[in-house]
Amino acid sequence: MTFPMKHALVALVALLALVLALVPPAMLGPDQARILGIVLVTLVLWATNLVQGYLASLIFFAVLLVFGLAPPDLVFLGFQSTAVWLIVSGFVIGAAISISGLGAILARALSPLLTGSYPRLIAGLMAVSVLLSFLMPSSVGRAVVMVPVGMALADQMGFGPGSKGRIGIASVLAIGTNMPGFAILPSNIPNMVLSGAAETIQNVHFGYMKYLLLHFPVLGLLKAAAVVMLILWIFPARTGEAMSPREAVQEGGPASRRVLIRVGLILLATLALWMTDSLHGVNSAWIGLVAAVLLLLPGVGVVTPPAFRASVDFGMLLFVAGALALGALVNASGLGAMLGQGLIAILPLETGADAVNFASLSVMSVVTGLLATMPGVPAVLTPMAGDLAAQTGFSVEAVLMTQVIGFSTVIFPYQVGPLIVAMQMSGEKLGHLLKITLPLAAITLFLLLPLDFLWWKLLGVL
Repeated sequence: MTFPMKHALVALVALLALVLALVPPAMLGPDQARILGIVLVTLVLWATNLVQGYLASLIFFAVLLVFGLAPPDLVFLGFQSTAVWLIVSGFVIGAAISISGLGAILARALSPLLTGSYPRLIAGLMAVSVLLSFLMPSSVGRAVVMVPVGMALADQMGFGPGSKGRIGIASVLAIGTNMPGFAILPSNIPNMVLSGAAETIQNVHFGYMKYLLLHFPVLGLLKAAAVVMLILWIFPARTGEAMSPREAVQEGGPASRRVLIRVGLILLATLALWMTDSLHGVNSAWIGLVAAVLLLLPGVGVVTPPAFRASVDFGMLLFVAGALALGALVNASGLGAMLGQGLIAILPLETGADAVNFASLSVMSVVTGLLATMPGVPAVLTPMAGDLAAQTGFSVEAVLMTQVIGFSTVIFPYQVGPLIVAMQMSGEKLGHLLKITLPLAAITLFLLLPLDFLWWKLLGVL
C-alpha cells in the first residue's frame, strides 16, 4: 500500500468514526458508537503503520480518557497483563544472550547442522522452534531464546541488516516460535484463555493429547511447512551470495568465561522452570522477571544500565499494552458480543451442512480476531458456543475447537504481540512479516481449512 493510499484509508476511517460519534446507529448506544469509532481508527493506524504503533496506542488511550469512554483501570489493563512483564524480561534475557556471546556460541554449535544451504537453514530453524513449543509455555520466551541465536547465525553467514536472508531468518523465527504453538494446548495465551473459558462457562475440559491430535497435524505441521515455503519464495537467498563467515561482522566475545557460565546457568534454570510450570505453578512471566533481575544485578548479571536502556523498547510495550487494552475494551463494551451475534445472523449456519458450518465458524473467529485481537477471540465467542452448537448440530466441544482455526490465522501482525516482539528483537521491520501473514492466511482458509475439516471428519469429531 502506497503512502497516499494509507492517508486516504485512515482519513476515510476517521470520517466514519466521526459519523458514528455524531449519529450513532440505532443498534449502538452513544458510547458504544464512539468506542467503535476509536477502535476502528486505532486498528487502521496499526495495520497501515502510518504512524508508529506506540503513537497509535497513545492516541487510543488519550481519546478514551479525555472523553470518558472507559475508566482508567480498563484503559491501562494491558500494563497489568503478565504478557507485558514477560516481554520486559524477554528483552533483558535476549540482551544477555547477545552481550555474553552465548548466542554466537549456540549459533556456532547449530551452524554445521543448519547452514549447508539457505532452505536447510530456514527449515531447520522452524523445526527447532516447533520442538521448543512443546517444551516452553510462552511464545515470547521461545522468541527470546531463538531470535538472538538466529541473528548470530545470520551474522556468521554474512546476511547483513535488511538483506533477504536476514529477513527470512527473522520471519521464520517470529512465526515459528508462535504459530505452531496454537496447536499445542499450553503453549500460547489464546489456547489457555479458551481452555479456561470453556471449563468455566461451558463445563468442557480439553485434554492435552486430544487437543494436540485434533490441531497439530494440520495447524502445526502443515502450516509450518507452508511458512517455510512462503519464506523461501518471498525472501529468497543463497548462502553463496552472502559473505563468507570470515568476512562477516563478528560480535565481541564475552567479558570473561565466568560471565558466560553465569548467564548460561541463569538461562538454563529459567528454561527448566518455564518447562515445569505445570508442576510448581509459578507464572512464566514471574520466572522471567526473576531472571531479568539476576541478569541486571551488578556482579551477577551482564546487562549494564546503558545496555538495558538500549535493549528494552518502551514503544513496543506501549504498542502491546494498547492491543491488550483494545481487546478488553471491545469485550467490556459489548461490541464483541454484538459482532458475534451479527456474524451469526450473516453466516449460513444450518444443521446437516457440516462443511459450510465448519467454514463459517472458523471465519467467525478469524473476523473476531481482527477486532478483538487473538486473546479476545475466546472471551467473545465461548459464551455463544451453546447457541452455535444448536444451530449447527455440532457438539459444544467441536464448536469451541473451531476457534483455534480462527485465532491461529493471523492476518495483521498487530493481532499477536509475540510476533511484534520477535521482529523487534531481530532488528528487522515488522512490515516484512505482513508479506508472509497475508498469503499464509489465504493458504489457511482455502487449503488448510478444508484439510482440517476432512481430518476432523476422519477423527469423528464432526
